[in-house]
Amino acid sequence: MTPTLAQAFARGFLGEAPGWYKLAILGCLVANPVVMLVLGPVVTGWLLLGEFIFTLAMALRCYPLQPGGLLAIQSVLIGLTTAESVYQEVVNAFPVLLLLMFMVAGIYFLRDLLLYVFTRILLRVRSSSSLAVIFCGVAAVLSAFLDALTVVAVVITVGVGFYEVFHRVASGKRHEAPHDASGDEGVHLLHRENLEQFRAFLRGLMMHAAVGTAIGGVMTQVGEPQNLLIAEQAGWLFGEFFLRVAPVSIPVAIAGLLTCWLLDRFRVFGYGVPLPDAVRAVLLDYSNELSARATLRERQVLIVQGLVAVLLVLGLAFHVAEVGLIGLMVIILATSFTGIVEEHRLGKAFESALPFTGLLVVFFVIVAEIHDQHLFEPVIAHVLALDGRLQAVALYLATGALSTISDNVFVATIYITEIKAALLQGEITREQFDVLAVAINTGTNIPSVATPNGQAAFLFLLTSTLAPLIRLGYGRMLWMALPYFVVMTTVGLGAVVWLL
Repeated sequence: MTPTLAQAFARGFLGEAPGWYKLAILGCLVANPVVMLVLGPVVTGWLLLGEFIFTLAMALRCYPLQPGGLLAIQSVLIGLTTAESVYQEVVNAFPVLLLLMFMVAGIYFLRDLLLYVFTRILLRVRSSSSLAVIFCGVAAVLSAFLDALTVVAVVITVGVGFYEVFHRVASGKRHEAPHDASGDEGVHLLHRENLEQFRAFLRGLMMHAAVGTAIGGVMTQVGEPQNLLIAEQAGWLFGEFFLRVAPVSIPVAIAGLLTCWLLDRFRVFGYGVPLPDAVRAVLLDYSNELSARATLRERQVLIVQGLVAVLLVLGLAFHVAEVGLIGLMVIILATSFTGIVEEHRLGKAFESALPFTGLLVVFFVIVAEIHDQHLFEPVIAHVLALDGRLQAVALYLATGALSTISDNVFVATIYITEIKAALLQGEITREQFDVLAVAINTGTNIPSVATPNGQAAFLFLLTSTLAPLIRLGYGRMLWMALPYFVVMTTVGLGAVVWLL
């Protein structure tokens, strides 16, 4: 009886995750209290941060919420942080959580319109390189005025739509037939090679778009959450923020878009896989079929979604309310006028966002631990001890490095608070403060494309329903982001040195 029960517990722990991964997580949970007693909280804090990053790297084998959550709970229990500190971090990030809960679900109810528009773009632009630049550029422009998470939600919705259309046909079903695209058991042998090529094509397109959100997000006051914080501390309005950051952000944008074209043109780092002709034919057939059998009802739905999309863009551009509240407005309007009033149909829209919302709260436990154990303070002290332009270079590099392993909003908050205190105490001039503020903004935005840890938009893509469908894991994201990271970080550094 006992061995059987033990085996049941072993199978139940982390579900279908590999056995070695389960043992690794158990090993971490056993080792952390011992390290805490022997080496102290600082070493344990860094160790636990590394363990959490490991759970993100294994996202395709086991969703990070459970193993990361166990580590986060242990962090509180062994005294690396407190429940009060965690709560404060969550309260500070409430606008982001509100955005995830409502805006991502709101984008789901614009899916028909988005699929209609992007299908036409995909079919009309036959050049893979041109399509890559279009996706990257559109994502950059949108992210300069909208939140990057909102833009990535749009891209994910489009990607899932494309994938499901072809996967359904490859499984021998009609377009309107219900279908589960998570498994390949029903895919015909003749379509398997095309499906793998289509996955590679979508991976490249999604990564180009994700990097585009970072390119545009750095440029404006509203592009990323930390930009708003920095603008508030510096007293910059929208126009002044853009002009202050432009000496760095514009060269980085040009370099990023050029990198996008080169990667696709020369088919390196996993980019440049063309859209298979068989997939193009299926998407064209799907588009023609939709147009041919479009009823007044379906046209009415597209018109309503188009009008709601216009209101969404205007609401975000003029910041009439918190982004999450605008998302709730989108849900209400898009469903009220398209007949979606059943609870179970509304609930489906929240399925993709809520697991990530839970994961983000777990991540804030790690952020609270970093804050309570002052893990980044030695770096801050060293940077502020430097003189002149070296401060800006060091801030750019330090915030960039820390943002690749931690939340860039948290890193920006720490650094901008410190240099604002230095300004008020007369340790630096206003001119120095402005330069350092730009260095912090660009440092937390540009190098953080290296990993999903620093960019919430990247993390959202990694843990989305689309990632396992197109086989986009942590390691592959690192590899595909590497050329962007190297080029954009280097150009940004050069701009900080020569132009600021």
